[in-house]
Amino acid sequence: MTLRRFRPRRATVDLALVVPMSGSAGIFGPSCEACATLAVEDINAVGGILGRPVRLHPVDAGAPPLVLAAQIDRMVSRGMIDGVVGWHLSNARKAITPYTAGRVPYIYTTFYEGGEDSDGVYMVGETPDQQLFPALRWFRAELGVRRWCIVGNDYVWPRETARATWEFTDLTDIDVVGELFVPLGGRDFSAALDLIRRSPAEGVLLFMVGADCAAFNRAFAAAGLDDDRVRLSMMIGEDVLYAGGPDSARGLFTACGYFESLVSSAGMAFGSRYTARFGQLAPALNNIGESCYEGLLLFASLAESARSLDVRLIERGAAKVSYGGPRGEVRVRGAHTTQPVFLAGADVMDFTVLADLTGL
Repeated sequence: MTLRRFRPRRATVDLALVVPMSGSAGIFGPSCEACATLAVEDINAVGGILGRPVRLHPVDAGAPPLVLAAQIDRMVSRGMIDGVVGWHLSNARKAITPYTAGRVPYIYTTFYEGGEDSDGVYMVGETPDQQLFPALRWFRAELGVRRWCIVGNDYVWPRETARATWEFTDLTDIDVVGELFVPLGGRDFSAALDLIRRSPAEGVLLFMVGADCAAFNRAFAAAGLDDDRVRLSMMIGEDVLYAGGPDSARGLFTACGYFESLVSSAGMAFGSRYTARFGQLAPALNNIGESCYEGLLLFASLAESARSLDVRLIERGAAKVSYGGPRGEVRVRGAHTTQPVFLAGADVMDFTVLADLTGL
């Protein structure tokens, strides 16, 4: 890693937008880019950041981690960017952080396994104790679901979240009765389906990514396993519902901080502006894309509060930062944001919000 060179201040604030444009998570890329574009237009309409207009530089988070890391290092070292914002997988985050830590602010916009403490990194998304564990408590209390199987992709987020789930359930009357991980991009789900079929599980925890999750949901339904088992999928949006098809949505649930169907003035206004800006054929608006909008609002709020883009100055004032966005009032606590979290069930090609999990 090389030190960032000193360069005269540009007339713009330049940000790397790191979102997946390829790979299993590539299904989310169009909505991420659209929401980020809308955020930049909104920020620039009120004067930009520190009086300077914002420019985005898209970077494919689906690239191999070493390639991605080298690209971010090069952009920071050459003074091309003032920060990094984006939704991407945890293996991409772990590749990026050594090259941003202490150098430029980095806003990671997705829920994740927890534990990130690199210098200058701020997280928009929920951790398992804010999102997954309250959902499991809800299923136990409301539907009586006690036994779960875990099926996930084989990388950092699913494995670490599974480990945390085992630790959580050890302190409750909820049980994990089996787990299995499949490679990113894999389509042979026979072992996972057999595990579920043979187990006493009443529910399946899905820690799967994008197109992989859609393919698994189709296979799950085709095997008839949705007759008497629910699924709680932690990385799914309307685009994944569309890819899975209506026959794969029965008994499918998720939990997160934003749903297009959630009735709130801020959320509905955001959805209306999104449709007006990108049209009826826009990428499906979903929690993953929307998180990129939130991430850019957070970056702007942190910089404006500090009156600087310097990582150290931002850190000093971060505890005072809050902003209003599609999710309502969002506040910074440490390196994370706090916001309501909701449980929703799939209704063919949409999600219906069932419960507020905040504080559960």
